[in-house]
Order: sequence, then C-alpha cells, then structure tokens
Amino acid sequence: MEILRHIVLFVHLIGFAILFGAWAVQAFGGKKQVTGLMSVGMTIAAIAGLALAAPWGLPEGVHLNYAKLGTKLVILLIIGALLGIGSARQKRGQAVAPVLFWGIGVLTAVNAGIAAIW
Repeated sequence: MEILRHIVLFVHLIGFAILFGAWAVQAFGGKKQVTGLMSVGMTIAAIAGLALAAPWGLPEGVHLNYAKLGTKLVILLIIGALLGIGSARQKRGQAVAPVLFWGIGVLTAVNAGIAAIW
C-alpha cells in the first residue's frame, strides 16, 4: 500500500510540475496568458492531492495534518478560479490582467512551499 501512495505522490508532483512549468513558459517567454496545459496540470495535481488526503496506506500512529491539507485545498481552489477567470477573459478577446496571471504562479509556488515546509 505504501508503494501505491508513493506513486500517487509522484503523479501529484507531476501535476504541479505541469502547472508551474506551463505558467513559467508563459511568464518568461510567452504572452502571459492562461493555457489549457495549466488547467490540465492543476486537475492532475488536484485529483492526486485529494487521493493523498485520504487516510489510506499510512503506517500505524501516523496522522494527517488536516490544517495543512485544508490550506492547500483552499489555495488550489483559488488557483482554479484564477485559471477559469483568465480563460474566460481570453475567450472574450480580453487580455489576462497581470495580477491574475502572476497570482497563478505565486499561489502555485506557495502551495508547493506549504507542502515542503509545513
């Protein structure tokens, strides 16, 4: 069961890497717009993260940090909202606001930082 949990963690990290990588490509070389690949990365990270939050495959006596998981979930929902708002603006032919675009990257990095440090 521990091997399966590590595989799900690996998939979760891949989802984060896709989201942050797609954002970084746009931030440092693109047109600063929301891409479908960002949404795919967020979806992969979200599904795998929810699977990791389930109390399965944990050794006896190990407990999940629900405050950390809740904080990460709220940040993920905000990232999803920013991606949705940015996509909707682009479909209407409007530019994505810089605050909205940079918010996606900063919150993604914050979410990873919470995972690593907390």
